[in-house]
Amino acid sequence: MTNSRLRSTLGACLLSAACTLPAAAQSTAPAPTSIAERLQALYPATRFGAINTTPWPGVFEVVMGANLAYVDESGQYFLFGHLYDMQSQRDLTVERKDTLARVDFAALPLADAVKEIRGTGARTLAIFSDPDCPYCRRLEAEIKNLSDVTLYTFLMPIASLHPEARNKAIAVWCAPDRVEAWHALMWRDDKIPTKECAHPVDRNVALGERLGINGTPTLVAADGRVLPGAASLAQIEAWLARDTTTADVPASSKDAAR
Repeated sequence: MTNSRLRSTLGACLLSAACTLPAAAQSTAPAPTSIAERLQALYPATRFGAINTTPWPGVFEVVMGANLAYVDESGQYFLFGHLYDMQSQRDLTVERKDTLARVDFAALPLADAVKEIRGTGARTLAIFSDPDCPYCRRLEAEIKNLSDVTLYTFLMPIASLHPEARNKAIAVWCAPDRVEAWHALMWRDDKIPTKECAHPVDRNVALGERLGINGTPTLVAADGRVLPGAASLAQIEAWLARDTTTADVPASSKDAAR
């Protein structure tokens, strides 16, 4: 289906749905707090997060863990999918997920990461990576040509999947040149001499767990947006360049690959 045909189909669907909204949706909408109480009464075994209004009259956004759903004021009808603003060509669901998943970049312990400055270093990017993760190596191959960036790589071995990864992460941290050791390991699959020193590897694993990062690689932009998975260089460039000033309107990419 072409993009123009998809837009036409989506527009028709949205128009049809808008025309069939109950009359109550056109009147004064109930407060999100009353919707939350109604949902909890109807579904006592379900944990609901924040309830927010949306640009669509009579339809409310429901935060359910890392997922979003949309519900009418009766609490009976749910929509699981994406809400689009067809006039501005925006996926409001993706924007909201970006906002909900944001990390406080300023609170990251950057001293616990391998720091690499390329070119001007003007852009900032944190990466949670496992030395034995094949998707992390794929990501490293993609970002070889990522320029004018300061990279902070948090060594986060997932021991349950890669038993040797912790020792490799420690060896990289204890190397005389951490950046060179990381490149040697991830770019050329060189063996890094085993060394022991004071290291942040276990702290990094605990940090990832606190942030809800359960897979590698995971990228974090300076504004806190999270991009899981081995994205391509083009995707990363576009993601870093995206204007996020509208991302907080009550309104990645690939799944994280361990």
